[in-house]
Amino acid sequence: GESGTGKELIARAIHRQGPRREKPFVAVNLAAIPEPLTESELFGHERGAFTGAYYKKIGKFELAHEGTLFLDEVGNLRVDLQAKLLRVLQEREVERVGGSRSVKVDIRIIAATNVNLKKAVKDRTFREDLYYRLNVVPIMVPPLRERREDVPLLVDHFIRKYNRRFGKEVNGISRGALALLMDYRWPGNVRELENIIERSVALAPGGAIHLKNLPLDLAFANDGAGEREDAPLSLREAREQFDRRFILGVLERVEWNQSRAARLLGLHRNTLKEKLSALGVQRPAVETHDHLD
Repeated sequence: GESGTGKELIARAIHRQGPRREKPFVAVNLAAIPEPLTESELFGHERGAFTGAYYKKIGKFELAHEGTLFLDEVGNLRVDLQAKLLRVLQEREVERVGGSRSVKVDIRIIAATNVNLKKAVKDRTFREDLYYRLNVVPIMVPPLRERREDVPLLVDHFIRKYNRRFGKEVNGISRGALALLMDYRWPGNVRELENIIERSVALAPGGAIHLKNLPLDLAFANDGAGEREDAPLSLREAREQFDRRFILGVLERVEWNQSRAARLLGLHRNTLKEKLSALGVQRPAVETHDHLD
């Protein structure tokens, strides 16, 4: 799945619902570890194994014994360490750097990646035997733009989360604001949505989150503009994005009464309906998503 879709949350859910739930869940982001330290972090090392190894270190595999080891961004693993990982999976034992004996481990491996590993295998940057050893039960996590029905549920969850964190009492989100969130393509996926709700809850004076509380750039992000920095809006696209936000603001102000909105906009009601249809603006099913304790 793409970055920010919630792959680690799914891994933790699998762990919590399985027979290993009382045992450790150990997560390691392979892209975040400096390359010279990756082997030691995963497999551990003995004292004196290399310069600076002043003490014995237990690696992530041993720490996860009888539990789950989550290898995030496994596509970033060096090819030589891929061979060592394959051996651990096959033999179920690890050997610390500088060690002379193997240590048995009993773990479940969940690996995640945001790259196409099949292509990486063809490009010879990922071992084919390791790919098939890991690819026992594949789980595809779709991007948020392909599951927009999740947006209201996630908004509710994040409002509750940040109400608790900030001691706020934001009680929901307006129709106009929710419509804008539903219309956005979310290049940063769930992580980007959480960031926006966190900011909105922190800055909201009270009541619900309204259109004016959301970042202005949400309304001016066309399809794919958030994904390609070299794709500026055309004049027509910019006008459509402005129209969408402006009309949503008026509809929100009159509580989605289209007759009143049309009068304020100086349009016939049927003209407004046609414009809403052309802009892809739909009335959300509910006014707010109430805060739940």
